[in-house]
Amino acid sequence: MIRAATPADAAAIAAIYAPEVLRGTATFETEAPDLAAMAARIARVVAADWPWLVATHGGGIVGYAYAMQFRDRPAYARTCENTIYVAADQHRTGVGRALLTALCSAAHGAGFDQMIAVIGDGVANVGSIGLHAACGFREAGRLVDVGLKFGRRLDVVYMQRSLG
Repeated sequence: MIRAATPADAAAIAAIYAPEVLRGTATFETEAPDLAAMAARIARVVAADWPWLVATHGGGIVGYAYAMQFRDRPAYARTCENTIYVAADQHRTGVGRALLTALCSAAHGAGFDQMIAVIGDGVANVGSIGLHAACGFREAGRLVDVGLKFGRRLDVVYMQRSLG
C-alpha cells in the first residue's frame, strides 16, 4: 500500500536511508540523518504541499519517495526532483515501481510538470537507472567524477520525465 508520509514515519524512513548513507554510493551524504533531522525533512516537504509517500507491507514501511522543487529559483517552480529508497530486502519486488508511479501522479497533482532524477553513482546504480527508465524517464545528462565517497570518484546521471 502507498500512502502519504506522516511525522510518525520518520524513524522507519531514517532506518531505510541510513545503510545507504553509511555503505552505499547512491547518496552523496556521508552522515546518516538522525530522527529529528529526518522529521524536519519530511515536515519541509509536506509544508510546501509537495508529496512524500511511503510504501507499507506487513505493517511496516518498506520504502519511501518524495518530490521537491528541483532548484530554489522561481523559474523552476514546475520542475521537481525525486528521491526514492526501498528497504534492501524489498528490492526487485515492485515496491520501487509502485512508489515511483504514485509519486509521479502526486507530483503532477502538486503542480509539477517535469520530474528530474539525480542518480548518484551513475556507473554502478543500474537498479535506479532501470527503475526510472521503466517508469518513462530518459537520460538527460551525466556529470563525471563529481562525487567522492569511500575513496571513489562517482558520476551522477540525470534522468527526466514529463508529468503532463
